Amino acid sequence: MSISENIIKLKEELPKNVTLIAVSKTRSVDEIKEAVKLGMHDFGENKVQELIDKIDCFDSSIRWHLIGHLQTNKVKYVVGKVYLIHSLDSVKLLKEIEKRYALNNLTANVLIQINIGKEEAKTGIYLDDLPELLEEIEKCKYVKAKGIMTVIPKGNYEENCNYFKKVNDIWLKLKNEKYTNISMDYLSMGMTHDYKAAISQGSNMIRIGEGIFGKRNYNNNN
Repeated sequence: MSISENIIKLKEELPKNVTLIAVSKTRSVDEIKEAVKLGMHDFGENKVQELIDKIDCFDSSIRWHLIGHLQTNKVKYVVGKVYLIHSLDSVKLLKEIEKRYALNNLTANVLIQINIGKEEAKTGIYLDDLPELLEEIEKCKYVKAKGIMTVIPKGNYEENCNYFKKVNDIWLKLKNEKYTNISMDYLSMGMTHDYKAAISQGSNMIRIGEGIFGKRNYNNNN
């Protein structure tokens, strides 16, 4: 199926409250423009340099999401450039975001990335460390946590649902707490191969790459 056919199909089947992010990493500007013509305006990138290179090719109507791991030394490059940082996973990163956004008198909207499967190969904070991070977010003046993001271990539909339910339970618990800098607006979970399970467990933001653009082309540097 073509990019346009994939987007039309997804939009028809997704609940109205679910935000569809087109994961455009490794994709060309022309491919992204094709998606824009179909009404897409949320795009997700993994790498800061690729994100910055693409931003200048589009107007301000596009909302860019940084969905990959953000190194502290790269934070300065995304200030004022992204709609949402999906990958806050440590107090160290939080403090760097706070510092860099303060210098520009801007507010960073972030999601807390939770490593629900405790996979060493994946980034994200472990649940044991979450209370400390929440406490530190509350001290910030230039960072607002807007929800949770997760990438779960590979598994079948039932296993996926179990992991997504655990994250949704955390999200709902935090949603009912009274914070100054933390609001659970977004639950970003679900990708091409598991988004249906994610939506069944309360996700309101999914990140689809292959399901829109087809198989990735890692040789494409546009």
